[in-house]
Amino acid sequence: MTTIARRVIPGEMTLEDCRAILRDGAGFAFADGWRKPVEDSARTVADVIAGDRTVYGVNTGFGLLASTSIPKAKLRELQLGLVRSHAAGVGAPLPRRVVRLVLALKANALARGFSGVRPAVVEFLLAMIDCDVLPHIPAKGSVGASGDLAPLAHLSLVMIGEGAVLGPEGEARPGAEALREAGLSPLALEPKEGLALLNGTQVSTALALDALVRSEALFVAALVAGALSIDAIKGSDTPFDERLHALRGQPGQIRVAGLYRALVRHSRIRDSHLLCDRVQDPYSIRCQPQVMGACLDQINAAAATLVREANAVSDNPIVFSNSGDILSGGNFHAEPVAFSADGLALAIAETGSLSERRTALLIDPHLSGLPPFLVDDAGLKSGFMLAQVSAAALVSENKALAHPASVDSLPTSANQEDHVSMATFAARRLGDMLDNAVAVIAIELLAAAQGVEFHRPLESSAPLEAAIARIRERVPRYLEDRSFAPDIATVAAMIEADAFADLVPGGFALAP
Repeated sequence: MTTIARRVIPGEMTLEDCRAILRDGAGFAFADGWRKPVEDSARTVADVIAGDRTVYGVNTGFGLLASTSIPKAKLRELQLGLVRSHAAGVGAPLPRRVVRLVLALKANALARGFSGVRPAVVEFLLAMIDCDVLPHIPAKGSVGASGDLAPLAHLSLVMIGEGAVLGPEGEARPGAEALREAGLSPLALEPKEGLALLNGTQVSTALALDALVRSEALFVAALVAGALSIDAIKGSDTPFDERLHALRGQPGQIRVAGLYRALVRHSRIRDSHLLCDRVQDPYSIRCQPQVMGACLDQINAAAATLVREANAVSDNPIVFSNSGDILSGGNFHAEPVAFSADGLALAIAETGSLSERRTALLIDPHLSGLPPFLVDDAGLKSGFMLAQVSAAALVSENKALAHPASVDSLPTSANQEDHVSMATFAARRLGDMLDNAVAVIAIELLAAAQGVEFHRPLESSAPLEAAIARIRERVPRYLEDRSFAPDIATVAAMIEADAFADLVPGGFALAP
């Protein structure tokens, strides 16, 4: 059973709520008072069925079949068939942490009381989180419009006692068996409930939020790596002067420049070359505030959009119980999520690209002033030669993955759904990009730590020396040729675990 740690008002989830669910496996529940709007919404749907109104998805077919009327006796069968027929996903399952957030986001949307479902549907979703019954959701098969239909259908299959769930190691288990072990009886869907469960942007949003949270750790590690590289090449701190950045006025740039100033402050290495004749450093060193600041602005913009989407009512049709209106619209179209994911892709790609250029600088003795490939006896030893090649390969791959997914569209449902967002792929590909970028930053951290150590007995700043010490606790200095792969994997795991977050003076968090 999951411990309940997050108690929210429907429609008021925060980024911290999402982060806790993703990173800590926190439970999820609603504050008192959520039931009445949900009951009122369900009653509005019941009134439609009792009368003679025709409402899309309640007593009609779906998509191009919206003009097909369904008799009252078959309305429950309609919802059941919808869930079964739409479970057409393919590929590996979504990670457990992402599925947990999908359940929370779906419950949050339905609990706002505009979807025409009973409280029992919301309670079932909450119970699945609490009992760790996490549906096996194939990652591929959604175009991000009409909602994440296929993946949410796989979620809904478990609710009706079918489909599969994820075991502790991500293996598939029968959904009926998991419900029975959790003491949950399969849910009998009422009219509109299957459609409300399948419509919505919760899968693409959860994937994008997962990438957003991982991007925080990546960004912090990139700042630390970049600051270490400054000291490793005895770079100037003049480009970080706050007066320069105030004149431009870009908020991310101003903030990042301040973080770099704090990271290198009181460095003995810096003090040792204050009177050197170097005029300007290469762009990968000098322009870090401009590039990383722009990345931060992109990440923060995505955070703001995604938190709004986490609280959105994004199904169709939408039920307004105060007036009795049930309106068909397009809130399921995930274009905001697609744009946000594309923005994150650019930030992730550029963070890695800038880092790889710094690593290339560090291994070049003509530019860095350090031994070739950061190793004594270069020639006999290859040092960081191939580590930089790996970084280059990963950066190139991320450039291809960063192509905007949101500009693509293929008509579906016999051209009834003729423009789609591709938000789910846009968000899903961020996981691969982050894996690549984390490895690139890990390589720079190893290289920059090695570079700084060539300046001994001079020491860097306190936070940067702490970063080196943490790396050296896990990875010894590179003195003889050895396999780099375990070292890169070790530091990558440190980045993912946010091992460098407390070294950024004053702390760091996104500001959506």
